[in-house]
Amino acid sequence: MNWIIENMPIISVIIGVALLLFLNMKWKLNSFIALLISGIIVGFLNGMAPLALLDTVKAGLGGTLGKLALIIGFGAIIGKLMVDSGAAQRIASTLLKKFGVKKVEWALIIIGAIFGISVFYEVAFIILAPLVISIAIEAKVPYLKLGITMVAATTLAHSYFPPQPGPTALVEAYGADMGMVYIVGIIVFIPAVLAGGIIFPRLMKNLDHPIPPLMEKPKEFSDAEMPGFWTSLIVPLIPAIVITVATIVNMFIEKDTTFYQILNFVGSAEVSLLIAVLIAFYVFGIRVGRSMTEVMDSLSGAIKGIAMIIFIVGAGGAFKEIIIQAGVGDYIADMMQNTSISPLIMAWFITALIRIATGQGVVSAITAAGIVGPLMDTFDVNPVLMVLATAAGSNTITHVNDASFWLFKEYFNLTIKETLMTWGLLLFTSSVVGLGVVLILDIFM
Repeated sequence: MNWIIENMPIISVIIGVALLLFLNMKWKLNSFIALLISGIIVGFLNGMAPLALLDTVKAGLGGTLGKLALIIGFGAIIGKLMVDSGAAQRIASTLLKKFGVKKVEWALIIIGAIFGISVFYEVAFIILAPLVISIAIEAKVPYLKLGITMVAATTLAHSYFPPQPGPTALVEAYGADMGMVYIVGIIVFIPAVLAGGIIFPRLMKNLDHPIPPLMEKPKEFSDAEMPGFWTSLIVPLIPAIVITVATIVNMFIEKDTTFYQILNFVGSAEVSLLIAVLIAFYVFGIRVGRSMTEVMDSLSGAIKGIAMIIFIVGAGGAFKEIIIQAGVGDYIADMMQNTSISPLIMAWFITALIRIATGQGVVSAITAAGIVGPLMDTFDVNPVLMVLATAAGSNTITHVNDASFWLFKEYFNLTIKETLMTWGLLLFTSSVVGLGVVLILDIFM
């Protein structure tokens, strides 16, 4: 009994995570509710008073959403405006035309990365999958070979780079510099996408399948209806460009100056995204002949689409705050002092286990960050690398409990076994390579 009492902090986390998985997988309970219930149980198991626990839930949820809600919302609005204006189609068609069918894999990596950063995964997939199939027919290559390349680039960019919900939440949880996440993230992204998107499909056999019936076709825009290529490309990347420039300039200027204040105001994630949204209202709306009412309909549709994600992110923040207030972080910190396990590997492994169990990348990243994040003060590790290691873990092998698994399977008309051998292995390959690059960077950072 004394052993149980002494080790209750870690036991409570194990019970909480197990309950989260049970509620999510067995009872199919929404992750938002499952996270709240699991967090409350962890709090009670650690002896937290009911009213104190309630205050902790509100503090964790409110504090997290106060930092992330605008970022996630603005990112979704930009993505929806790109789709509804034809900007997404313009980027895809132009790059493919410039690269040609012989170098189409490289075009798909660029397209997938841009879409992975700027729009939600399902939207990117539905837009790009028909394009991949049409290119494969013209190039006379198996469509699945190109599909794997496209999915690898889109999924990795979606997992690594803000303003997507998962990496945005990780930046906040670990206290990382968002500009450095972009800069270092590119270093991790390139070898991971080459391994999963270029090398892996070339080693695979039996990729030649009959052309599948298309489940859904996006609207086809005429050339006159779409915004220009460079406009379509630069607007969604404005936040990344502004944040990165501010990060670099900060290395050479003094703090507590007016210029420093202005630079970091404009270079914040919230303001840079707001600027991009305002520009997008014009170039992806008014300029291409859409009325302000239509533009605002796109905005409303974007917010509706990410409402549940925002609530899940908030519940993850509540779960994290309970772990902190219950003293679980201090307990694990004491344990980690007597182990040689790299915190990067620990973060990756915990995230990967939760992702495999739940099939949800955002939930796995937030839950793992809630467990590992409070220990950052005890680790001699760069917070940016912790973000990228956790992001790599959230992108590991998934199976039938993952909605994206079924999207890939049904759209490309595969069996479950074929989906596991393609979708599953490409994610696992890119995840392991990503972790390997992070561990190498840890030597120098």
